[in-house]
Amino acid sequence: MSNIRNFCIIAHIDHGKSTLADRLLEYTGTISQREMKNQILDGMDLERERGITIKAKAVRMDYTDRKGVKYILNLIDTPGHVDFTYEVSRSLAACEGAILVIDATQGVEAQTLANTMLARNAKLKIIPVINKIDLPTADVDSTYEQMKEGLKIDAEPILTSAKEGIGISEIIDSVIANVPSAKIVKEEPLSALIFDSFYDSYRGVIVIIRVFDGKIRKGMKVRFTASNAEYEVLEVGYMKIKMIESDELSSGEVGYVIAGIKDIHDIKIGDTIVESANPTKHLHEGYKEVNPFVFAGLYPNSTSEYDGLKTALEKLRLSDSSLVYFPETSVALGFGFRCGFLGSLHLEIVKERLEREFGLNLLVTAPNVVYKIKYKGKFITIDNPAKFPNIADIEEIWEPYVEATIICSTDYLGSMFDLCQKRRGKQTLMKYMDTKIVILKYHMPLAEIIVGFYDALKSASKGYASFDYVHIDSQLGDLLKLEIMINAEVVDAFTVIAHKDKAQSVAHYLTEKLRGIIPRHMFEIPIQAKINNKIIARETISAMRKDVLAKCYGGDITRKRKLLEKQREGKRKMRQFGKVDIPPEAFIAVLKIDE
Repeated sequence: MSNIRNFCIIAHIDHGKSTLADRLLEYTGTISQREMKNQILDGMDLERERGITIKAKAVRMDYTDRKGVKYILNLIDTPGHVDFTYEVSRSLAACEGAILVIDATQGVEAQTLANTMLARNAKLKIIPVINKIDLPTADVDSTYEQMKEGLKIDAEPILTSAKEGIGISEIIDSVIANVPSAKIVKEEPLSALIFDSFYDSYRGVIVIIRVFDGKIRKGMKVRFTASNAEYEVLEVGYMKIKMIESDELSSGEVGYVIAGIKDIHDIKIGDTIVESANPTKHLHEGYKEVNPFVFAGLYPNSTSEYDGLKTALEKLRLSDSSLVYFPETSVALGFGFRCGFLGSLHLEIVKERLEREFGLNLLVTAPNVVYKIKYKGKFITIDNPAKFPNIADIEEIWEPYVEATIICSTDYLGSMFDLCQKRRGKQTLMKYMDTKIVILKYHMPLAEIIVGFYDALKSASKGYASFDYVHIDSQLGDLLKLEIMINAEVVDAFTVIAHKDKAQSVAHYLTEKLRGIIPRHMFEIPIQAKINNKIIARETISAMRKDVLAKCYGGDITRKRKLLEKQREGKRKMRQFGKVDIPPEAFIAVLKIDE
């Protein structure tokens, strides 16, 4: 049992983590050639379609080296996108080492830098790997220089091509030689960390754990320390793509536990499992609670789907512990949930998962950030623009800021400067990693990067720039609440918080966009944008008209006038009592405000 190695693979998005994981599984014989398919650990259709990893995956590999010594290698494949950093940080807590993959054609990128910092803070042994060396555009020497200069890693990297299977045996040997073996403490009472979980319709909640002390076996009575809930263990085992049952899981091992848990609320990611009869005093400190940074409303298309959405969110929360939600109501959309996400890609993925995995039809309101407001001498936090108090009563508005790290080629420096200035960024650092690659750091409002910034960055740099951010202290902002009125009624789902300099252009964009999307009715519909009860933009959807004069062949003008007056009166009443149907596309228009 001293021959256990727990390690994860970390890298920037699209540097070849999942392909490397495939080769490691093949090399150790964990999966046969017949069962093999690309991105084997990415089980979600969404992950395969987009070519990204969304969920961290744990898998056990049994390996015998050339001398006949047997090893258990527990591998965790992690996501690379900045919005899923929490998945990475949770995985690191269950490991002793990390394989850091760097693409030889792209070099060190923003998330490479961020993940290296996370691994260092978790005191993991880092094994550097330069991947994709078989490609004609690979520049190994430059990548090695960037690694030394930007990441401060002097260790000799392993040169690999995960696609061609080059260098895989060297990685395995390096993991065995350099990653510290898991500390074995069998005599102590049970202490196991929950680092993931998911819901199975037939077996209840399945919990993924790393055992630190003692052992857990079938029939044992255990307690979850956060909820104080007690259960009897029905099955334990480990993951080898499929779940394989075993008699027990001992100190140092990674595996799953089934205990017939039907109440989702009993499970908390980062909790410690202890034995009921002999609880340990060594509780794991758990994970730092993650604060959501982007908020949006999720509403079902039909009110009858509300309970289905509530259940779906509870089940999704098990496998995505960074998701936060609470109920809210909207005048325009009815009952729904206000959800907190780590970024706009996280929002997009959660919406797609809810629609695919649970068969829901959802509307999403415009994403926004959390503002801190000084109101009547007191500070309050507001996550929904519709709840903003009257602007006259607000003394100060503090908006969240981030420190953005952009790594790009010197060819695109000018377009990077323009983009960041347009988004109200202030440059704090400019540092050359070599003659061609430069690191830029900017302080920017979070609200400016949650919609469209990533796409604009990729367009401005022809796809070459990479981006990462960390949160810093909030700063005072000159902000205004912009409301949209349709047929003289405020629609709260369209309310946005805009900077003073941009409010006018945002108002014109929204009114014009909505005029094109909302269908014509039998009465005229005014669309108005207002700030502090002052209308600053207006568009009008003209009424559909029936030709009431069609039956008048000649005759007196007074007869025609009478018919037109009657029609006008009918339209006036209709406008007073009529309901405007707002199609779902109108809410999506607000999401694309920056494009």
